[in-house]
Amino acid sequence: MKFLVNICRLLVGVLFIISGLIKANDPLGFSYKLEEYFTVFGWDFFKPFALALSVGITVFEIICGVAVLVGSRMKMYAWLLMLMIVFFTFLTFYSAYFNKVTDCGCFGDALHLTPWQSFSKDVILFILILPIFLWRNKIQSLVSMKMDNIIMLAATVLSLWFNIHCINHLPVVDFRPYKIGTDIVKDMAIPEGAPVDEYETKLVYLNKKTGEKKEFTTAEYTKATYLWEDTLTWAWDTTLTKLVKEGFKPKIHDFDITDDDGNKITDQVLKKPGYTLLVVNYNISKSNKSHQPEINKLVAECDKNKIPVIGLTASVSEKEAYRHDVQAAYPYYTTDETALKTMVRSNPGLVLLKDGVVQNMWHHNDVPDFGSLTK
Repeated sequence: MKFLVNICRLLVGVLFIISGLIKANDPLGFSYKLEEYFTVFGWDFFKPFALALSVGITVFEIICGVAVLVGSRMKMYAWLLMLMIVFFTFLTFYSAYFNKVTDCGCFGDALHLTPWQSFSKDVILFILILPIFLWRNKIQSLVSMKMDNIIMLAATVLSLWFNIHCINHLPVVDFRPYKIGTDIVKDMAIPEGAPVDEYETKLVYLNKKTGEKKEFTTAEYTKATYLWEDTLTWAWDTTLTKLVKEGFKPKIHDFDITDDDGNKITDQVLKKPGYTLLVVNYNISKSNKSHQPEINKLVAECDKNKIPVIGLTASVSEKEAYRHDVQAAYPYYTTDETALKTMVRSNPGLVLLKDGVVQNMWHHNDVPDFGSLTK
């Protein structure tokens, strides 16, 4: 039994540390996923605290992982692990069964899991945590109490610092679709002959005698009308269209740039020869204006050197007022908010393209001067 418990401790500890570090590397991305869960469960009042919860959960995961490996205070941590895995197993089951959230965000952008894969992962974790929970009273720390305290304090401080560093700059390791070196045009392309999404339309008909509603495919309805031709009526308000087979999905599938007249200028921007600097401001009302003078200075240098600069935002109605407010000498175009939040974890953030390929990106706390940009 001791050997089994130690194997479980090793697996659970390492998995929790890896999972926590991947999320701590991109706490903003994890906070967006939490907001998605809050929307699904109708917990919108939690949304303002999504980033704080993101940091708290990632720090907690890392601490739990270290505690399990060291054997620190296992009576307490075994209970915390069990309560957490029961909660997340329920959450992922609900999400999978009702198809509410397509990716749990357990491993950030490093590894995408389907809802049922997420649930299966939590079931396996529950099985691994169970022996630790049952054996918790017999697990002793591998180090002295003083060293135990030092290790746990260090794990807490370092994981918290890592979260804060990645929030105030950018992820240390970038797993996102727009990472440096990405050819956006190439990753948006759909190969010729690639499979497309297949949908099934279900007609919902009402039995006028019983009041029962029933779903039919076209073939099923043909047979049903023969049997019920005088009793069925089309319940047009509840006709269903369901995706039955997903087709080819490019790595980047939601990136479009639209001008003020509603024209798509995506190709015009991405296929333009040479350099283009993007100022990404996914939500103008949440924009940090403190570094705008540095951005304006960089834009002026770009303008002198014939490097075009454009702004991208999802805040259609606010962009002109914002331009005048911050004295932005570049036009703003409209792009999907999710795409912009994925592109760069900063509001605003800078992205440098060359021939549609991402060359570099910067957080608003790290706005480069023109010399650094050209270098």
